[in-house]
Amino acid sequence: MDAFIINEQSQQIHTHRRKDIIKRYPEVRLLFGSYPLSALLMVGLVALQWALAWLLHEQPWYVILLVAYLGGAVLNHALYVLIHEATHNLIFDTPALNKICGLSCDFALIVPSALSFRKYHLLHHQHLNEMGMDPDVVSPFEGRLIGHGPLRKALWLALLSVSQALRPLKVPGQAFIDPWIFGNIAAQIGVNSVLWWYVGWGGLVYLLLSTFFALGLHPLGGRWIQEHYYVMGKPQETYSYYGPLNWVMFNMGFHNEHHDFPMVAWSRLPQLYRLAPEFYQPLFAYRSYTWLLLKFIFDERISTFSRWVRHDSQKQPAPARQTRNASYSSSSV
Repeated sequence: MDAFIINEQSQQIHTHRRKDIIKRYPEVRLLFGSYPLSALLMVGLVALQWALAWLLHEQPWYVILLVAYLGGAVLNHALYVLIHEATHNLIFDTPALNKICGLSCDFALIVPSALSFRKYHLLHHQHLNEMGMDPDVVSPFEGRLIGHGPLRKALWLALLSVSQALRPLKVPGQAFIDPWIFGNIAAQIGVNSVLWWYVGWGGLVYLLLSTFFALGLHPLGGRWIQEHYYVMGKPQETYSYYGPLNWVMFNMGFHNEHHDFPMVAWSRLPQLYRLAPEFYQPLFAYRSYTWLLLKFIFDERISTFSRWVRHDSQKQPAPARQTRNASYSSSSV
């Protein structure tokens, strides 16, 4: 029977490590704060995607598809990272300005997702790996549906955007619509209408495919597995990635560092790693997204249950311990 790995620690390891690092290196506080230059990157990426949409709007479908996969997905993935920065108020100091930045990133993503992401991602940090409260943890039904077979795992990765869109159903009691989310939807409808007028259906399809691939079966899609899934190495709360793709995704691979210090902007995460190497170097980290994706898809011992979870005994009975992931090689490519 499929089951998650149960983490018996009541408090996140990130909370303990944050306290230990601040105690040993109080100068880490100098890394806290926003990074306004991210706003310029956001404007540049949105403008570049609009320009590409205009250039491609009369091209054959296979050209649009290829460019969206090879280039557009990289650009839209970067915009999702900037939405993440805005979610943590790391672009400007004012929450309202960060919300505006987030919904502005959606102007090239086509789908109004920034403000709903903000709501549910903050729950993910607050209730990391808690069953029933962390929207990033698949439900037992979803996990059994995905299973261990390569085809269904690959299909789940390809359609990860659908799973993300259904996150509100995983966390009952959370009101989905609020004024900011309503404004996000209204603004995106307006922007999409203007884009359709200038770049037509071809341009809109390019942008939509770029978003679909950015959240799906793409080399950068390894990030969705890397962050919290136990595929290689040893079971951990969170995993980092220290490979070359950090250059195109604004250091989002430094995920242990981010969960330890969500008040540190993307540009300073490598500095955090270098400041406290004895805390991060002993941890297992992924080095290749391609190898990680292949391992996740084709190793039938691995599934979406291959992650630590915390169980809230007041909500549902604790599942049995995970036994399928007995041991894996700690090497990576």
